[in-house]
Amino acid sequence: MAENGDATPKAAATPPQPPKMNVLGQFIRDFSFENIMVQKGVGGEVAPEIAVQVSLDAKKRQVEHQYEILTKYSITSKNKEGGETLFVLELEYGGLFHVENVPEEQLHAFLMIECPRMLFPFVRRIVSDMTREGGFPPLNLDTVDFVGLYRQMLMQRATEEAKEKPVSQ
Repeated sequence: MAENGDATPKAAATPPQPPKMNVLGQFIRDFSFENIMVQKGVGGEVAPEIAVQVSLDAKKRQVEHQYEILTKYSITSKNKEGGETLFVLELEYGGLFHVENVPEEQLHAFLMIECPRMLFPFVRRIVSDMTREGGFPPLNLDTVDFVGLYRQMLMQRATEEAKEKPVSQ
């Protein structure tokens, strides 16, 4: 018996469904590796400094609940001594995702944080293999803070929007 004495239990509210994400496919959209050290040569001792830039893009596909996420990595290695460029690697790596049960107000953050996080191990492997095959020690990328990157992107967008708004007097 229910607490109120009725023999029929109260209708239970359906709990919200947890977010659901499936990776439908992954692909390299664009890839470039230039071994500049071999082309131009570098004199003296080589002590590489690595600079990594990451950018993200997401777009809705025509099929319901499907999104294309594109991660772009630009990696440059320069010699500490003379500043000569040793190599340049550019990679655009994408994924197709099926995402459901994510509230609309949280969807953008989910797509720009969780989806790239799922792609990152594959990007790390491609970068490691390519730098090794290009004649350098394998470059094992540090884990990318996609939450921090997303926050930085939002701040940059807000700054740009503030500059575009005319100042009212």
